[in-house]
Formats: sequence, C-alpha cells, structure tokens
Amino acid sequence: MTEYRIKRAYEGESADDGYRVYIDRLWPRGLSHENFHYDLWDKDIAPSTELREWFHADPTDRWSEFEQKYMAELNESAAFAALKKLLETKPVVTLLYSSHDEQHNNAVVVYNALTQ
Repeated sequence: MTEYRIKRAYEGESADDGYRVYIDRLWPRGLSHENFHYDLWDKDIAPSTELREWFHADPTDRWSEFEQKYMAELNESAAFAALKKLLETKPVVTLLYSSHDEQHNNAVVVYNALTQ
C-alpha cells in the first residue's frame, strides 16, 4: 500500500520523500530547475484555471466549496485516474505544492482523493 505525504515545493528534498510529484499548474516562483527536484510534474491534475482563480480571490471563505469542486474535477479526470494507477505502484509518494497555505491547497484535496 502506498504511503502518501504532502510537502511544499520550497522545502528541501529528503531521502524518505519517495516518488515526488509536483501537482501545480504553474512553476513555483523563485525555484530554479536545478534546485527543485521532482519525478513527475502532472499539470493535468491541477485545478482548472477558472477554479484556481476563483478560489484565490477568497481562499478563507471558499475552501469548502473549492474542495467539492476540485474533487469533482478529479473524479472526472482521465489524467487523475492514470496518475492514481501509477502512484499505486510506488511505496512512498510525496505530493509537492507551492501554496503558502499548508492547510488549504490543492495537494490536500489530491491527498484526500488518493487515500479514500
């Protein structure tokens, strides 16, 4: 069974990270390609541009609705189904995200979708 973890892209790489998947659509600000290690950058499972922009306009009050809408996007996504299948073959997977908010970000929703 795969063990899933969540980590900010700005935190250093650890030996126990396992397979590192960056799940944001946009490159993390301030990080160079030489300094940011990931095994897979899966832009296709990131929230749609419309959903991301809507959420960022008021993240505090829109979190619950964002979770529901993003989960619906994931459930309808062939890319997410393929990713889920791939990740099930890995013993440890670390989901990488670039948001400053550690509790309200797309990685939390993806983690929940993968562990349900």
